[in-house]
Amino acid sequence: MKKYSIESVVGIFIVIGLICVSYMTVKLGKVSLFGQDTYPLYARFASVSALRAGSTVEVYGIEVGSVTRLSIDSGRQMAVVEMAINKEIKVYDDAAASVKSSGLIGDKYVKIDPGGSGEVLKPRGIITQTSVPADIEDLIGRYAFGDAKKEPDKVPEK
Repeated sequence: MKKYSIESVVGIFIVIGLICVSYMTVKLGKVSLFGQDTYPLYARFASVSALRAGSTVEVYGIEVGSVTRLSIDSGRQMAVVEMAINKEIKVYDDAAASVKSSGLIGDKYVKIDPGGSGEVLKPRGIITQTSVPADIEDLIGRYAFGDAKKEPDKVPEK
């Protein structure tokens, strides 16, 4: 009798433990069990230096999604950023995206100005107006070596 009661208690604890591990896996892994609450959007950039999959996407300073994948569009010679955006957020075809840095040496994130005068971008839509971040290392190098005030080389007139 005692043997069965100890085994039953151990079994109950194992089941509770498995339920807790499953719950934490879903919550921490940001897995959705009942359908997706995001939709994919794309943006093409000339440079996405230090941006990574998993970086945040912000609209008006509020996190509304994440970067899911980075790839290269070899036809246009540009970096393509795939983002997962919350379904409640409407991004229009006149939206603008830029890669920003949180702090001087902080993580990179994508900032979206959602626009509003055009049509709503459908899932898998492409944000066409993008800007690249200033290269901090290049700016520091120019300043350190006194090239900050130099004008770019001019082409001589013929």
